[in-house]
Amino acid sequence: MSKDVSAKVNAFMDKVIKKDPGEAEFHQAVREVTESLMSFLEENPKYQEAKILERIAEPERVLMFRVPWMDDKGEIQINRGYRIEMNSAIGPYKGGLRFHPTVNLGILKFLAFEQVFKNALTTLPMGGGKGGADFDPKGKSDNEVMRFCQSFMAELQRHIGPDTDVPAGDIGVGGREIGFLFGQYRRIRNEFTGVLTGKGLTWGGSLIRPEATGYGCVYFVEEMLNSKGDSIKGKICTVSGSGNVAQYTVEKVNQLGGKCVTLSDSSGYIYDPAGINAEKLEFVMELKNVRRGRIKEYADKYGCKYVDGRCPWEVKCDVAFPSATQNEISEEDAKTLVKNGCKAVGEGANMPTTFKGTQVFLNSKILFGPGKAANAGGVATSGLEMCQNSMRMSWTREEVDAKLHGIMKAIHKQCLQNGREGNWVNYVKGANIGGFIKVADAMLEQGLV
Repeated sequence: MSKDVSAKVNAFMDKVIKKDPGEAEFHQAVREVTESLMSFLEENPKYQEAKILERIAEPERVLMFRVPWMDDKGEIQINRGYRIEMNSAIGPYKGGLRFHPTVNLGILKFLAFEQVFKNALTTLPMGGGKGGADFDPKGKSDNEVMRFCQSFMAELQRHIGPDTDVPAGDIGVGGREIGFLFGQYRRIRNEFTGVLTGKGLTWGGSLIRPEATGYGCVYFVEEMLNSKGDSIKGKICTVSGSGNVAQYTVEKVNQLGGKCVTLSDSSGYIYDPAGINAEKLEFVMELKNVRRGRIKEYADKYGCKYVDGRCPWEVKCDVAFPSATQNEISEEDAKTLVKNGCKAVGEGANMPTTFKGTQVFLNSKILFGPGKAANAGGVATSGLEMCQNSMRMSWTREEVDAKLHGIMKAIHKQCLQNGREGNWVNYVKGANIGGFIKVADAMLEQGLV
């Protein structure tokens, strides 16, 4: 990056930081995009003149509200709810709801900003949004979760709808929570519409939706490897997390002939050099989805290594799938992965690599699939669920999986078109420019909105 371009990036970021102080994750996401786009904007002044990037970095609407609910002891608890409606230039706002104690305005703005580009890359007509609450479902009874969800939806229902804003699940919001939220929306609004995605299969959900983010990430990495005449077959893969994304990443890697050797949770990680096969994965799913236990139980059952309080990036691998949460791969972790011979990284989580860690991957020129491209399979399949709801029909598992695979190939193609630098592809740049062009052109055509 030239000094002139760098100065312009810094000037732009100074304005963002001054306007939105203390929102570190949001600043990180905006900086990554701005660094990718600044030279492109210089070459395409129509976007600069209309201040498209400035407009995209400003949410169209920010909703913040209190969520009072009663616990099983009869005590009233109060949480804070949010919905960031970031950009609707190409379709209704679309993005998940996150229930976690760390949820705050800055984190949700970063997620909503990323979602705008991610959704544009899917080729489906979806804008970007994100929401949630600082509520922790862990340790709560089903009745407590239900009461919280009902209170949360009592306010959120005023602001969403199938043609306005269609939330989905995220960390802390799975099938149970989506069910409680949808039931409350239906009761209040007296309508059965596709207002939420991730619904149960018997009442409007889509096959492959639980698997979609993990499957899609593996499909994207496979496309990156194929572009180099390689494949996942025979590759040693490290995976972080042990929730939905991690589980189905392992499943798809197994199907394609690779071997996953790690999983983790907030306590530590397991390392199983024999590989996490279908039988072991079934145990993980029961452990995490039903009993909600700790990943250490896997090590106890199968006699493998457990490392307390660390992430699995010190384990030697060919491919890494960070699938837990934001900023889990530090600069040092990235250096370790590269030093140990990692060939490709597919971000299953949202922005799981720090800014400096991303620079390490880009400078080393390994295959690096950023989250807005690599993990877009989840929201893409949510978009397919919206299509099915609109038509009042359901597609087969094979049909949805084929459409998902096709979308991930299309996203990879956009990254190639916009990110090629000589014999190397900068997938971060390709994803950012590809997503930006679609949203920016729509904004230009719609006028000053």
